[in-house]
Amino acid sequence: MSLFADIAFWALAALAIWSGWRVFRVDSMVRASFQLMTSFIAVGLIGVLLAAPYIGIATVFMMAVEMMVMALFMVMFMMNPAGLNPMVMVHQHRFAVGAGIVAFLGLAGAAVLTELPSDKVPADREVVRDLGSELLGGSMLVFETAGVTLLAAMVAAVALSARSGRAGPSDAGSVPPGLEPGGDPAGWRGEDGE
Repeated sequence: MSLFADIAFWALAALAIWSGWRVFRVDSMVRASFQLMTSFIAVGLIGVLLAAPYIGIATVFMMAVEMMVMALFMVMFMMNPAGLNPMVMVHQHRFAVGAGIVAFLGLAGAAVLTELPSDKVPADREVVRDLGSELLGGSMLVFETAGVTLLAAMVAAVALSARSGRAGPSDAGSVPPGLEPGGDPAGWRGEDGE
């Protein structure tokens, strides 16, 4: 690899580790989602640097969409308003630290002790097309349909969390719709409780 690629690799590796650590240090689920998204994007770009563009770009796209959907749903549905109020992100601290150390040692040992293949791929081989065919086979239509469905879910999540809703502006309080068009809200007793 060139000097630029070496520097980019170490910078992305540091970003992935730092943002992965920040997932457990921030105090809200939304911030944790964005930190995890940053870590996955850094890992995907490392894959691109290591001549695995299909896996790298797929990781970037999939994790970015997944974390954005998770953040949107947390903003909409968490009892903790918008998932932004302070909360403890780690439970069972000793067990979490122990599990993290064991997982790190296991993965590091596998990476260091595994004998990786040294056979070079022929320059004229279409590795990206072969990998895509191997992963998706005849299910490309299903894969594309799932992508469109996820996009529709993201658009719906944004529409549901918009300020102007079906029952009025979201910052004006929850008011049920009227039983008749333009009528008083259903079950509403008025200002004096009548």
